[in-house]
Amino acid sequence: MTAIKTDICVIGAGAAGLSVAAGAAQMGAKVVLIERKIHGGIMGGDCLHTGCVPSKALLAAAKHAYGLKDGEKFGVAPVQPQIDFGKVHAHVHDVIGAIAPVDSVERFEQLGVRVIEGNAVFTSPRTLEVVGTSITSKFFVIATGSSPATPPIPGLDQVPFLTNETVFEIAQLPRHLVIIGGGPIGVEMAQAHGRLGAEVTLIEGARLLGRDDPEPVDLVRQSLARDGVNTIEGAKVKEVAPYDSGDSGDILVTFEQGHATRTISGSHLLVAAGRAPTVEGLGLDAAGVAHSAKGVEVDARLRTSNKHIFAIGDVAGGPQFTHVAGYHAGIAIRNMLYRLPAKADHTLVPHVTYTDPELAQIGLTQSEAEEALGRGKIKVLRWAYAENDRAQAERKTQGFIKVIVKPNGKILGVTIAGAEAGELIQTWGLAMSAGLKVSAIAAMMAPYPTLGEVSKRAASAFYTPFLFGARNRFIVRMLLRLP
Repeated sequence: MTAIKTDICVIGAGAAGLSVAAGAAQMGAKVVLIERKIHGGIMGGDCLHTGCVPSKALLAAAKHAYGLKDGEKFGVAPVQPQIDFGKVHAHVHDVIGAIAPVDSVERFEQLGVRVIEGNAVFTSPRTLEVVGTSITSKFFVIATGSSPATPPIPGLDQVPFLTNETVFEIAQLPRHLVIIGGGPIGVEMAQAHGRLGAEVTLIEGARLLGRDDPEPVDLVRQSLARDGVNTIEGAKVKEVAPYDSGDSGDILVTFEQGHATRTISGSHLLVAAGRAPTVEGLGLDAAGVAHSAKGVEVDARLRTSNKHIFAIGDVAGGPQFTHVAGYHAGIAIRNMLYRLPAKADHTLVPHVTYTDPELAQIGLTQSEAEEALGRGKIKVLRWAYAENDRAQAERKTQGFIKVIVKPNGKILGVTIAGAEAGELIQTWGLAMSAGLKVSAIAAMMAPYPTLGEVSKRAASAFYTPFLFGARNRFIVRMLLRLP
């Protein structure tokens, strides 16, 4: 058996693992990177191949198709789009291919990283084995990500179903796509396929986007209805089964909603019921790493119960976002290479659902702030897209921004529902991470006309009661009497 000694051994070539490997290697560390499944010499993990990148590429195609039908308000005759789903499929994979070289084996080897394909299994607290090679390292980083969760629905193992790992492989538009799960993946895929011409039914056990503020979620709900998506909320799927009539290959989905039981049939079934951290088959017990079905247990520094082993990204059981994975990589590098006690802080993790309109959130929602501090201890600042000149010019008036602040102007959270919400939230992320108060946004000079003005307008609303109140009016009148 070949033996390797290295400084850092990274398990998993997704967003988290690649960030550690590239950063550490360029800083002078010896790095070994292990990936059990390399896509034709290209790495990148879920985000590149089956997650963020293909989903946004598909949404972009769907948005363009919708725009062709939505020109009348601009004086442009609407056109029924002629959709070639095979070419849409090619577009999605062209986008993946354009990004892939950045995550390629060749690039990482040029950086000095030794890349090994295979299943890594710990054999002791400081050693693992992969394809006949024993690796001893000063530090290990577990970055194995997550995989689609399979809910315990009777009959699910008897029918073909899609997940985010397979839905981008179909090259023919589904006739009727049934989606189980109304989280971000479910609603994004519902809108994308609906706009591209498929009949879509989305079934959610509780409410749509249940972790988000209900007010902006209602805009997403209205948008899905506009795009022809049949959204069924508060429904528990009881069973799925093959449709036994003819050769359609359809799938029957039986669900309960209230006191009623209903059955629908679809040509394709997409299960979007969450994700499970990938912890099986790693030999974590031999490494002395505590773990469960919820992921690898880590401390604030992202160290496992074996202090020489870190766990980052989805497998660490926290927020499952690519930007969190990149952030975790930085925390791990600071701990390993500089021996700094850097700690992960998840209080200001932004997230975006890329529907049309987009829904973006950072910090506390209104209900969370009211629960934590009391309704009378916060102020809610709002500004509607309809009051923004750029939004009017582009007919993107659906939406609003809602800023939650303390009476002293400290920003607690921001919700934006509307066009480019994912871009606009970044200003607030910077302000909150820098400890700035709402006054900083109010004093900012925003170029006109931009959607970004909604942030300044909302922040300025913090001062409206004082500026236009009786006390200030009295002060102004007194000052105007001065010679």
